[in-house]
Amino acid sequence: MEESVRAAWDALLVWLRARHDDAMACEAQALKCLEAGDLAGHSARMHEKARLLAAMKEDARPLVAALPEPKSGAVQHALDRFSASARFGLRIDSLFYLSALLYRDDHKAGEPDNLAVFIENLEKDAAKE
Repeated sequence: MEESVRAAWDALLVWLRARHDDAMACEAQALKCLEAGDLAGHSARMHEKARLLAAMKEDARPLVAALPEPKSGAVQHALDRFSASARFGLRIDSLFYLSALLYRDDHKAGEPDNLAVFIENLEKDAAKE
């Protein structure tokens, strides 16, 4: 793989892992708030998680643009979908919807969320380049 392409993949993957970690930290804090009966704190952390995800589309754009085509288009499309879902959740202001962001309907505890699976698949794609 060309060095600049490898660097582009590495930069994107580092950024995506950090954004995922931030979103999961918000979710964990939200659950702690809920367990403590702090409904306002729960709501604030879930909204923060959604805002992080909603911003991914634009925040990642320069990193994605450095990838070769057609992969950059596919990655941007996937990030657009994650962001659109989060923006929709914020628009309808549903805590249930916000709590379900990143999870399949049949998700079971301990399974990776959709963003984690996406990142894992990108890591595999990058290794093939």
